[in-house]
Order: sequence, then structure tokens, then C-alpha cells
Amino acid sequence: MQMFFSYNWSVREDWYRWCEELSEEELLLTRSGGMGSILHTLFHIVDVEWSWIRVLQGKSDFQESFNDYKSLDKIRELDAKFHIEVKNFVDSWDNEMENRLFYDTLPDGRTVTDTWGEIIRHTIAHEIHHIGQLSIWAREIGKQPVSANLIGRGLVNYSNK
Repeated sequence: MQMFFSYNWSVREDWYRWCEELSEEELLLTRSGGMGSILHTLFHIVDVEWSWIRVLQGKSDFQESFNDYKSLDKIRELDAKFHIEVKNFVDSWDNEMENRLFYDTLPDGRTVTDTWGEIIRHTIAHEIHHIGQLSIWAREIGKQPVSANLIGRGLVNYSNK
């Protein structure tokens, strides 16, 4: 599980560098799908990751407004701020956390029960889903998207002994 968070963080950083090649106008251009723009999608990825981690910890989850983060630099700053808490939680993950129950009250009043393991994997998959949208948009503007390859990112420590 930790490896997939590291994977997402590595790919996200690659997308930030990729975005440096585009104008702010291009990054904010309204597009079909995703969150509507490249920057809004990156903001959404960061916000959702942090929000789920806070909820699992029993902490308040306030919604940040994209209107306050409409630049690549501001999103990167927000990511760096949230990343500390997210990484600490991910690094402290242990098998006992896997089957802890989370009760979520939906807007219609129903309560659903999920495990922390399901939620943490949903958080991972959520980012991967949106990264796919960024890849489509990259191709639409004639640019090579960031590689989604997990292999070769140096995420696994191993010994050749």
C-alpha cells in the first residue's frame, strides 16, 4: 500500500514538472471530463487524498476552494503542506488498521460501513483515475503525457545478494 502512495506522489511530481511547460491559460482551459481543467484536477487530487486521511484520523475535513489555488505554484504549496500529514499516516499504516470500520453518513441519511483498507485503496485508485484524464488531455494538446509506468521508478528497495 505504501508503495502505491509513493507511486502516486512520484507521478504527481512528474505532472507538476510537465505543467511547467504550459501557460497558465492552457492549465486553466476548460476541458471535457475530469474536474474541467488540468490545474483543477491536480488540486482535486491533492484535496481528496488529504481529506480521506483526515477523516480516517477522526479530524475535521474542511473543503479548500480551487478559487484560492488557481496557479501551479499554489497547488504545489498546498500539496507540500498536506503531504506531511498524509505521509506520516501512510508511513504509520499497519495490518491492524486494514479492517478498522469507518461509518459514513450519506447526504440522504443512510449510513454505509467500509473498512479503512477499502478507503485507503479508493484514495490510491482515485488519483490513478484522474491521472488517466490528464494523459488524455496531454494527447489532445499534442504533448507526450507523463509515464504511468510503475516499473523503473525505484519504489522498491531490494538487495542483489
